[in-house]
Amino acid sequence: MLEIIQAAEQISLFCRLNINTKRELPIRSSEMGMLIYLCKSDRDKTPMGVARFFNVSKAMATNMVTSLYKKDYIEKTPSPSDGRSLLLNPTEKAKTLVDSTYDEYFKTMAVLKEQMGEEDFKDFLSLLKKANSILLEEKNNG
Repeated sequence: MLEIIQAAEQISLFCRLNINTKRELPIRSSEMGMLIYLCKSDRDKTPMGVARFFNVSKAMATNMVTSLYKKDYIEKTPSPSDGRSLLLNPTEKAKTLVDSTYDEYFKTMAVLKEQMGEEDFKDFLSLLKKANSILLEEKNNG
């Protein structure tokens, strides 16, 4: 049991240290993640595409879209190929925010990669992916 408690403490500390670097954002970190996705990705820029990428419900993605739209960070346009779907386009305000914070947003990971070394960092990511996969499966089945 002590090992489980110590593991929980280490994971909590890691999350706090990673989140605390992003406190100065004018939007929630989940919304920032969506803006980075919209600005930097070539993937499906629709509410459903966002939901799939972040592994959240379409309702949760729609809530983020609504919030970012109200704050003038995204524009919504009907998809030319599917009139029922919306394309999400980042505004200049969004692009400016992403450009000004992108490096800082990923600074923690860059520091870890540099300090851990390439091999340990790859192992770390592999274990995180495995843990996330297990937890997502548990969430989806439970």
